[in-house]
Amino acid sequence: MTQRPEFYRFHNGEKAALPFAASEYDARLAGLRSTMKTLGVGACVFTSMHNIAYYSGFLYCSFGRPYGLVVTATDSVTISAGIDAGQPWRRCHGDNITYTDWQRDNFWRAILSVTGTGQVIGFEEDHLTLQGMAKLDAFLMPKSKVAVNDATMHQRMHKSTAEIALIREGARVADVGGYAIKDAIKQGVREIDVAMAGRDAMEAEIARAFPDAEYRDTWVWFQSGLNTDGAHNPVTARVLERGDILSLNTFPMISGYYTALERTLFVGEVDAASLKVWEANVATHEYGMSLLKPGASCSEITHKINDFLQERDLLQYRTFGYGHSFGVLSHFYGREAGLELREDIDTVLEPGMVISMEPMLTIPAGQPGAGGYREHDILVVHEDGAEDITHYPYGPGFNVV
Repeated sequence: MTQRPEFYRFHNGEKAALPFAASEYDARLAGLRSTMKTLGVGACVFTSMHNIAYYSGFLYCSFGRPYGLVVTATDSVTISAGIDAGQPWRRCHGDNITYTDWQRDNFWRAILSVTGTGQVIGFEEDHLTLQGMAKLDAFLMPKSKVAVNDATMHQRMHKSTAEIALIREGARVADVGGYAIKDAIKQGVREIDVAMAGRDAMEAEIARAFPDAEYRDTWVWFQSGLNTDGAHNPVTARVLERGDILSLNTFPMISGYYTALERTLFVGEVDAASLKVWEANVATHEYGMSLLKPGASCSEITHKINDFLQERDLLQYRTFGYGHSFGVLSHFYGREAGLELREDIDTVLEPGMVISMEPMLTIPAGQPGAGGYREHDILVVHEDGAEDITHYPYGPGFNVV
């Protein structure tokens, strides 16, 4: 009978072009290893999509299987399932081990081959499941465990020059999707038809601008009427009618990096009550962007915007925070919760951070001006202020279609 391995190295083909140069990943790993040394960690075992992608360039597709990245003082090794063959190795910075599925827990045996036993292990307490923790203890027999997810999040919050360049391109592609959506808006068309036009335009532009990339996860939320009340409401087949409030939301995904454009629009005409709310939200948006400067804290900015809305008797219609960080994230991984414009976040803005301004007001159905109003721009924090890298126009002068 053929002896089947528990894991092996299947380095099939040549390494592919990654989103960033090798020096970028080496710098990220150097930062991580400095943190590991400070915390006394001998090996980090990452399981989340965002940290694996950030430190190795490999963005996995789990489909019910575990994936990992092990970083030691000298090694960086992605751990992938056999179903993906050589692609994880081609698309990662560093080494790769493939585990087989003929025996349960070969994933952990592959990790053990890198870490050994008795180490101080760094792990992600916001991602590793209880089952995963039990297996980590059983196979690696760690001397102790240290949660490193907050430290890695803070490292990811500070963008490199190369990351900012990629994010800038993402914002440009989001604008491309926005214009395609505006062109597709007509009375009698469905939300889904408009959304597909925006998505297709962005995917074509990403493929043109990034010919060596993998393409996945770009999407659009295009909402109308009552469906605009929530920021993350899925697309439907509702047909657009004259006078409808619309919410345009384009999300190009480039190698795991998320960017966004969000705008309020109306079909054909906007009534007086809606116009008043819309203009108030635009004013809030502009005021909020003026507050995004190095040295300002997230909570301080939030309270100032709250006061701005309170003075206009609109604060009760706010439903969530005013903005968040950008980088390796999507709607299902990677939120950098330490950099959000909320009352309970005291992080101070620093040069190299990237953050959105996205105030939203939701007026309940049955009231004048009912619907959800949201504008969203992405800003890069510099030494002397913040640069808006979103260029699609906002407000009623451009977006009554």
